[in-house]
Amino acid sequence: MSASLLKLFSYGAPGLQPRSASMMKECLQFLVEPAKKLKIRFKESRRKVKLDKKEPLVESQLFIMELARELNRICLRSNVLGHIWTCEDIWPAGVCRSFIVEWAAVLEKRVQPRIGPPNHQHEKPEKRDWRGHLLSMLEAGSEYEMGPHTRVITDWTREIKSRPQPTVWPGEPVLMMLDDLEFQWKRGRLANLLPAMELVMLAVLNADSPVKEDVTKQWLVNKQRSQNVGAVGYIPHSVWNWICDAAEDVTLDPDSAHPGLLVSADEKCLRCSLDHRDVPRSQHRFDGWWCAVGRQSYSSGRRYWEVEVGDRDWRLGVAKVSAGRRGFRLLNTGSGYLTLRLERGMDLKALTTPATALPSTPVPRKVGVYLDYERGQLSFYDVERRSHLYTYNEKFTEELYPVFGTVEMVRELVIRPPEVRHPCLCPGPCLWT
Repeated sequence: MSASLLKLFSYGAPGLQPRSASMMKECLQFLVEPAKKLKIRFKESRRKVKLDKKEPLVESQLFIMELARELNRICLRSNVLGHIWTCEDIWPAGVCRSFIVEWAAVLEKRVQPRIGPPNHQHEKPEKRDWRGHLLSMLEAGSEYEMGPHTRVITDWTREIKSRPQPTVWPGEPVLMMLDDLEFQWKRGRLANLLPAMELVMLAVLNADSPVKEDVTKQWLVNKQRSQNVGAVGYIPHSVWNWICDAAEDVTLDPDSAHPGLLVSADEKCLRCSLDHRDVPRSQHRFDGWWCAVGRQSYSSGRRYWEVEVGDRDWRLGVAKVSAGRRGFRLLNTGSGYLTLRLERGMDLKALTTPATALPSTPVPRKVGVYLDYERGQLSFYDVERRSHLYTYNEKFTEELYPVFGTVEMVRELVIRPPEVRHPCLCPGPCLWT
């Protein structure tokens, strides 16, 4: 509080009232002007939202709205989809077209023979290139040729509604995940409710399947298989807990570390040194790139570990047992390495052949590495934001070693112990993320 206000409140003589009012106005002016500007911004934002809502919707957007309504009637307690058909959550037209084509392909493969022959029998009987068709359609940016795809989905929903028991109970895990997704969407962490729609469709399909699966896990696995980069912007806490259940106590193998790297006594930390250690030469030791592997190797099961990384240069992933470690050969998929690499503090990429650039804003500070050997998936996550970064999909036939690399001298690369990852105990949407 300013000195003039203190004086005003200390001396309340009647003769000072005009001057006091003037002083108060001057002192509070710094609050009045920003408030006026903020009010103007709010009015402009509301006006923009109203104008945006008045823009005419294209056919694919209208179809998604109607599909959300139909799925809500079929799947019990899927009220989260109400945000879609009431125009609270309007997806971009390109997202709608992509969703329709992808799910038409899924339904045609899984349920079309049971429903009956499709309406588009005039098409060639050979298998259609759905991915190529989707890419060409998205490049064109139009609504053409959506009829065959929408008919597949419409036939599926119509067949379900014609049954004596047309409703499906999705199960408590799915309902908890839907609540979590809705909560995060309202907080702005999800761009749209597309994950909720996908989850409901999987739940309905699972109800018809003779082999029941855990839909919440199936949703994540399928997303990572079909979309390598940024498949999931937010991983619901029930699925995240399932990933963390596979936590491993990973330690570094000092005998594999480059002579220029220092390994801590507990074999959990790694950093670069100015001096090279005097170590025996070995074909198992890196002598080119500043890397080291873990003591443990994996040839089955699910495994997960987390690493605190630096802000300039690091690499994480796995190396096949047959992968060479000598010299400066490229450590990419061609040489037996499945890794993520940050260079110069800004270039984040998956070292495929050629390399795959990844969004590097913001740069992750804690990276989770998840290996599912039998499914052939190696996934990377931003732990703090609980989001997917990249997934390698490959049939594994060799032992895999965790691999770590850094050239930073100040900030250590730290493998986090498994006990630091406590599962979320919130009964519904997580209150702490």
